[in-house]
Amino acid sequence: MIKDQMMIDRLAAAAREGRISRRSFMNYSLAAGMTASAATGLWGTAAKAEPKRGGKFRLGAHDGNTSDTHDPGTYVTFSMIQLAHTFRAYLTLIEPDGSLGPDVATEWAASPDAKEWTFKINPNATFHSGAKVTANDVIASMNHHRGENSTSAAAALLADVQDLVDNGDNSVTFKLGSGNADLPWLMTDYHLPIIPANDDGTANWQTGDGCGPYKLEEAEFGVGYKLSRHEDWHLEGAYFDEVEIIVLNDPNARQTALVTGDVDGITQLELKTLALLQRDPNIEIDNVPSAAAITMPMLTDVAPFDNVDVRNALKHAINREELIEKIAFGAATIGNDFHHSPAMPYWPEGIEQTPYDPDKAKSLLKNAGMEGLTVDLSVADSVYSGAVDMCVLYSEQAKAAGITINVTREPNDGYYSDVWLKKPWCAVQWGARPTPDVMYSLAYKDDAAWNESRWQNARFNELLRAAKAELDDAKRADMYREMAILAKDDGGTVIPFFPNFVYAHRKNVKHGENLAASWQMDGARACSRWWFDG
Repeated sequence: MIKDQMMIDRLAAAAREGRISRRSFMNYSLAAGMTASAATGLWGTAAKAEPKRGGKFRLGAHDGNTSDTHDPGTYVTFSMIQLAHTFRAYLTLIEPDGSLGPDVATEWAASPDAKEWTFKINPNATFHSGAKVTANDVIASMNHHRGENSTSAAAALLADVQDLVDNGDNSVTFKLGSGNADLPWLMTDYHLPIIPANDDGTANWQTGDGCGPYKLEEAEFGVGYKLSRHEDWHLEGAYFDEVEIIVLNDPNARQTALVTGDVDGITQLELKTLALLQRDPNIEIDNVPSAAAITMPMLTDVAPFDNVDVRNALKHAINREELIEKIAFGAATIGNDFHHSPAMPYWPEGIEQTPYDPDKAKSLLKNAGMEGLTVDLSVADSVYSGAVDMCVLYSEQAKAAGITINVTREPNDGYYSDVWLKKPWCAVQWGARPTPDVMYSLAYKDDAAWNESRWQNARFNELLRAAKAELDDAKRADMYREMAILAKDDGGTVIPFFPNFVYAHRKNVKHGENLAASWQMDGARACSRWWFDG
């Protein structure tokens, strides 16, 4: 017998409006006297929000630069990542529950040694210009990132691809120099959309043609983008008639636009005002744990960061717990100076946490003959909500070790083109990557274009190559554990924490129960996965 029908009615309404998690719904329903099976059935009925088509979705996005381009090999800002997932499509995608799903490829299979992978192309995949997506387009799209003359940031990801073969049956085979068990996951990387091929086999990225859920109508880099639904989209979704992505780098401007109703959703909330925003009945906040990371890479070939004792002194001079409490407001997981999050597979258990230890930092600097160290740390507001405050607090913490950190506030515009990879020490936010191999191949591999600390460690790279081809999960996990220890003890990157993705939308915007943790805004696919309700 149900003890509290009024509570049940309120719970059902909350589920319909997306204001309660399944776990909370079940707990309260059981407390109200429902059986577990009845509560499960009610959740399935109440929480099943049927998507509706129509309307114009306006998204206020952070991190847009006037230097952005349509060349996928140059994608670096979040606004371009968001745009790419809205008007372009990939061979595979990350589903809201974190699993790997089909996109332009309907299925894929590997040879026993994982040296060959064959992807079958969706016969319904169509470019906005009207042409069907073919094997030739897939090959041209991948070749854009390959070869000695490639300037793509994804070149390292495809370095082991020796050949791409059109099988003549609407499928493409990747032939690799060594086995790669993660290749289908790698195809979700935001640099690797499928774009049309030119007659000479090169990729036609300049026109902005794509085969994603929305067609690009207008583009002003660093300012905004207007799109309309691609009626021949090959997957479910694209519920909005139109999408407008407005670049709003200033966090206060983004939140004001959401509160006033000038936009329907925004990326990256200002966490220090989160409690205030939560009290607005017209706004709903999504707080999603992720494998995204805040990193502080030091160029290890530039003094004083070429000294491992200096690098480790700076790792002991940071109080991560205080940063999480005061900057991330608890919405983060502590980092340990290796770029492998608990949200990734092969998480290396039992590695000792690097503590905040000013005395240890002093001892290391004395060892290096660099007592009273002074260094500069560059950061911009657009890196992370509270990024400048984070670096200032770090500088205060480091004083106890006799270290002076001069925090340089850089312009948002051009930060990733003018500061990152160029200045000796800076703060960066990385989006989540699905596996440690993808992350390490992008940012730690010896010859990676985005080796952000220019770190060179022969043993690390030997393990990276071996783990990529290892099909035994236990052996692979052991390799990633050793790599994590090497990065922690020798690497040039301070990692304070892995931040949650915290973003928001107006109450009339709805989405499914799960939100992908690969990027902000439901894996950067809010524009095609969400819808209006009323």
